[in-house]
Formats: sequence, C-alpha cells, structure tokens
Amino acid sequence: MSEKAATVTKKAVARKDMTKRQWMWKEMRRNKVAYLMVAPYMLIFFLFTVVPVIASILISLTNFNLLELPDIVWLDNYVQLFCNDDIFLLSAKNTFIFALIVGPVSYFMSLLVAWFINELSPRIRAIVTLIFYAPSISGQVYVIWQYMFSSDRYGFVNGTLINLGFINEEIAFFEDASYVMPLCIVVALWMSLGTSFLSFIAGLQGVDRSLYEAGAVDGIKNRWQELWYITLPSMKPQLMFGAVMSITQSFGFGAVVTALCGFPSVDYAAHTIMHHLEDYGTQRFETGYSSAIAVILFAVMVGSNLLVKKVLSKVGT
Repeated sequence: MSEKAATVTKKAVARKDMTKRQWMWKEMRRNKVAYLMVAPYMLIFFLFTVVPVIASILISLTNFNLLELPDIVWLDNYVQLFCNDDIFLLSAKNTFIFALIVGPVSYFMSLLVAWFINELSPRIRAIVTLIFYAPSISGQVYVIWQYMFSSDRYGFVNGTLINLGFINEEIAFFEDASYVMPLCIVVALWMSLGTSFLSFIAGLQGVDRSLYEAGAVDGIKNRWQELWYITLPSMKPQLMFGAVMSITQSFGFGAVVTALCGFPSVDYAAHTIMHHLEDYGTQRFETGYSSAIAVILFAVMVGSNLLVKKVLSKVGT
C-alpha cells in the first residue's frame, strides 16, 4: 500500500471514531489559517447580506414607517400585495416578461459572443472584448437611446422615418405604452454583455486544450460536439456564475427604465417590482410593505437560480 493510500485509510478510521462535531472542530483547527483569511469576507457578507435579508423578512411582518415603533401585522402585507394591490400584480407581470426575455437571451448572447471572441488572436480579442463590454460600464448609456428615440424631429429614428415617408408626425416613443417595454428590453439586451460575458471568456480561456485532442480520438467530429461535450462541461463554474448574474440583472433592472421613461412609466407599461419597491420604500416610507415586496423578489430570484442550477447540471451529460 502506498504512503498516500495509508494516510487516507488512517484518516477514515479516525473519522469513524469521532462524532461529526468533533471531526468538524478538528478540521477547523487544522485549517485555522485558511479560516482566518476567509473571516473578514464572511464577516462583511454576514453583516451586509445575511442580516439585512433576515431583517427584511421580520420587518415584512410589521407595519413600520421608520418614525414609529413597528406594529406586528403578520401576513397582512402579503395579503394586501396579492389581493388588493393591482399595481403590484402589473409590476410582477412586467418583471416576469422582462426576465423571461432578457435573462435567457442575454445569457446565450453573452456565451455566443464570448465563444466567437475566444477564436480571435489575443490582440484583436482584447480590443473586441472592450467594444462589447463598454456599454455595460457606461453610466450614461441611456443618453444614446434618448437621442435616437427622441419624441421630436431631431430624434434619429423619427427624423429617418419622416424623411423616408413612413410617418407624417413624430412618435413619442417613451411616452407611448405600446413602445416602452420593447424599447426597454432592447436597451437591456444591449447592456447585458457585462460581468457574465467576461466570466465566459475566462472560462473558455481556461479549458484544457488536450481535452479536444482526446475528444477527437473518442469520436467528436465537429465544433458543436466539442462545445457540448468538452467546452461547456469544463466551464460549469463560469456558466453558473453567469446564470446568477443574468437572473439578478433581469429581475433587478430598473434604473435605466426610470432614466428612459420616467418614474412611473406611462400607464405603468414598464413598471417592475423594483420600481414598486422603490416607490413604497424610498418615497412613501412604508418600510414594512416595501420589505414584503423585497422578500417576494428575493424568493423569486432564489427559486430561479435553483432552477437554472438544476438545468446546468445536465450540461454535457
């Protein structure tokens, strides 16, 4: 028996002689340096992520306006949301429409563009990556779309359509409920090549090239088979990270809609759960009610992430 195998056997025997708590404590002491290095991040994560989530759940069961002591109302806020708040139901519908289109499309678009860029030479790859990534980091990107779809004759789209004879008078794109949601979806897709896009490029760069040679020996005949059986299984962590980012962005998209369409948008055509949360949380200061909205949005995002994780686990199998 080799020395390594003997060590593993001794650890297994020792593990059987200890309770789970004793074994866990022993492992923590053995890896105390690693735990010490992770401690600052875990402390910040706990204070600014876990604690606010727990606090939101508790506050959502109260009637709280930040000035008076909260009154416990239990599930009344949730009953009000689903039974009496028509604007919330409309915002929920808009949010799901937005997420079902922008989330998957931006995800696959990011993957496809990253796959294309990965085939370029390193120098050209860096330039093209910057070009595609730039819209997602530009804070005033919506100004371009405001100019293009301006409601007067100076707007690029209105001016072009009038000159070509398709329309006789200007269209107020961001003041017409029939145009607001499609335009917001287009802008969201244009800005979607962000962090997940970079993670896909990093994942593609990290694939072991020898796997492609082994795949060719095993019968893989084209690039699509390489993608499905080698590339995607080799970058599952990046795929999962990209999925989480895409879902988070699609459900939390709100700032650009406000910049383009105002708050609220005309006839609440692009009103999302984020807008409803902002309305009650930062303008009406109904903190208990806004916390209930936040809890629902959090539950929907967690459920979507779990579903995507289950789907991605089948990639390459």
